[in-house]
Amino acid sequence: MHPSLRERLRALIETSAFERAIMALIILNAVTLGLETSERAMAAAGPLLIAVDRLILAIFVIELAIRFYVRRLAFFRDPWRVFDLVVVGIALLPATGNLSILRAFRILRVLRLIGTIPSMRRVVAGLLKAIPGMGSIALLLALIFYVFAVMATKLFGAAFPDWFGTLGGSAYSLFQIMTLESWSMGIVRPVMEAFPYAWAFFVPFIVITTFAVLNLFVGIIVDAMQSQHQTDAHAEREAMMNETGHVLEEVRALRAEMAQLRSELSQR
Repeated sequence: MHPSLRERLRALIETSAFERAIMALIILNAVTLGLETSERAMAAAGPLLIAVDRLILAIFVIELAIRFYVRRLAFFRDPWRVFDLVVVGIALLPATGNLSILRAFRILRVLRLIGTIPSMRRVVAGLLKAIPGMGSIALLLALIFYVFAVMATKLFGAAFPDWFGTLGGSAYSLFQIMTLESWSMGIVRPVMEAFPYAWAFFVPFIVITTFAVLNLFVGIIVDAMQSQHQTDAHAEREAMMNETGHVLEEVRALRAEMAQLRSELSQR
């Protein structure tokens, strides 16, 4: 009995060669979209780049149509396929008039690499798994920022209105200090010229935010990724055990058939 069209397409999209071909097209599309930002490249081969981009987009549409035909409603239960559908669908929208900004979002198609590379999928899954734990730390960081921003506004706002004149300005300046970007020579030392003991305010802020709270973010992310890795490893072990069990069952059945065949031959 010949396999149906759906079964043949399922076998096609599940091959590693098909996945590698789609990955190569995504990388090629990333290169062409990057070249479209170059005036020199567009002047030399603009029509070719646009044609290649449209051809690759057409291939992506056909690929997603095949996957939907094969998996039907199960297609929407795979979050990575839904993501692929969204980023490809954005490229199909008309990018003219008020929607011309959508041209910039065509590069989102490159993010399809995340769904095609298992290691990248595990990283993203780990990050998503860490979000609930990061929420409480983000709330703690926001509370610390609010307290220090109010204090900075009251302490330094009159002398340095550009940095600490408003609550929002103070929060932004403190964010710059937390990232350690020109914090000493750019902000803290000028403030210390007017307020010699300002270091007693800024140093604890840096210790609390940069070296304590942000490291908690890192710890939660690492823990979530480790947990995701263990979950994936457990799932792989179970799949291997199930496959081994099926093989053993087939071997037992084959042995039983051979024993029965020997019995019949001996009786003859």
